[in-house]
Amino acid sequence: MNTHEVAFGNVYVMTHSFFSDVIKIGCTPIDPIEHAFNLSQKSPGDYRVVFSLQCKKPCQIKKQIREYLNAEKYVNEFYQVPADVAEQLLKRETLRIPIKTEN
Repeated sequence: MNTHEVAFGNVYVMTHSFFSDVIKIGCTPIDPIEHAFNLSQKSPGDYRVVFSLQCKKPCQIKKQIREYLNAEKYVNEFYQVPADVAEQLLKRETLRIPIKTEN
């Protein structure tokens, strides 16, 4: 499945046990904690979800957040920025992100 076509899922901020000052920003249609576990199984070290948000079109939201942080880009999906900065940016964006609400 093309991640750009995910209609509903999660946008997340993760840290990795080897890099204290680098975060990963991504999107997934599955539970982000399960996704972090799967990533950890495929590489040395462990991923940990710092913040996640259920929303519509999570990969478009990820792209927006990455554009904001482009100056801090480390490599690929990783950014050299404190996790709390990325979390605050996502929380601020919730005013413009169609999030899942309970009925």
